[in-house]
Amino acid sequence: MVYTITYFSEAVQADILNLPDTLAARYIVLTRRMCALGPNLGEPHTKAFGEGLFELRLKGAEGIARVFFCTVVGHRVVMLHSYVKKSDKTPPRECRIAEIRLREIKHAIP
Repeated sequence: MVYTITYFSEAVQADILNLPDTLAARYIVLTRRMCALGPNLGEPHTKAFGEGLFELRLKGAEGIARVFFCTVVGHRVVMLHSYVKKSDKTPPRECRIAEIRLREIKHAIP
């Protein structure tokens, strides 16, 4: 079953592609795996946040990054938001951005 990766906006895509090199490389490896196997790669690669929100967990020499995503009908994975992690807990602001975008995606689906 083949999945496709789309982005909430061009800005989200640019933010992800502008991650530090090892994090961007990890993103590419994991999203290729998601396309082939589906979005549920299991921990430590993905984690469910509930309500249809998930995070892709990236780790590299430059640090740690997270990419929030959701899945929609038609085997489509939508990347909603990314950030470079600087603390142990997910900052509430980053989670809120992803949740707002998730709601927009859900309301846009007929």
